[in-house]
Amino acid sequence: MIVQRESAGQAAEIHAVTLAAFGQAAEADLVDELRADDGWIPALSLVAIVDGAVAGHVACTRSDLGGTPSLGLGPLSVHPDHQGRGVGKALVHTALGAADALGEPLVVLLGDPAYYSRFGFRLAAEFGITPPVAEWAPHFQVRTLSAYRPELRGAFTYADPFNRM
Repeated sequence: MIVQRESAGQAAEIHAVTLAAFGQAAEADLVDELRADDGWIPALSLVAIVDGAVAGHVACTRSDLGGTPSLGLGPLSVHPDHQGRGVGKALVHTALGAADALGEPLVVLLGDPAYYSRFGFRLAAEFGITPPVAEWAPHFQVRTLSAYRPELRGAFTYADPFNRM
């Protein structure tokens, strides 16, 4: 497996993998909408390549935390044929390392704490960060990076396409 930046011409393959991973079009369409949004960060759209084909994808997009630029991670998708083989783990580790290298302070996501805690994610409430939807709190998580400062707190807002889901 190789994890690398998304390259030109992979959008359709990423769409297909995301559709297969989630079993519905919403997340696959979201990735397409994010790619066309101002919050898209090409350096943080990553694919896992297995046997020459896209097996998984993750993106971090520009978000806002109380007026400070931050990152939202997701969707994370792994084709069902490759789930349970470390593809998601490799994508998340690579995304976090790339975000840290770019000087980002933190990464926020909505997901299963049992899965994401292995990457150092903790509930956002511990950092004084509130989700866009209050009911998300039990699954709304933050991973701080090297540039994190404790005064980074407040309301989190994802890139605009997330608001249309």
